[in-house]
Amino acid sequence: MAQDPQQLSQAMTSSSNSATSTTNNLASDLKPPGDSSATKVKPCCVCKDEKAARDECMLFSNSDDPQKDCEGLVGRYRTCMAGFGFATG
Repeated sequence: MAQDPQQLSQAMTSSSNSATSTTNNLASDLKPPGDSSATKVKPCCVCKDEKAARDECMLFSNSDDPQKDCEGLVGRYRTCMAGFGFATG
């Protein structure tokens, strides 16, 4: 009843592949259809360049009124955030 090493290796590989595909199938069944949590982004993870430019302008502005001086950058940041569905006030 002894098998050669190649047959034994092939048998082990095919059994592990079927176990992996079964596990993958079971995991996919746990997610409800239409669940968009995987595609939802956090506000901290979007518009990083716009936020950095806005913050740098506000912090290092030599103007008496940094809000007025950086109004364009603030507007770009708000537009970017709105594009991802975040409301900025």
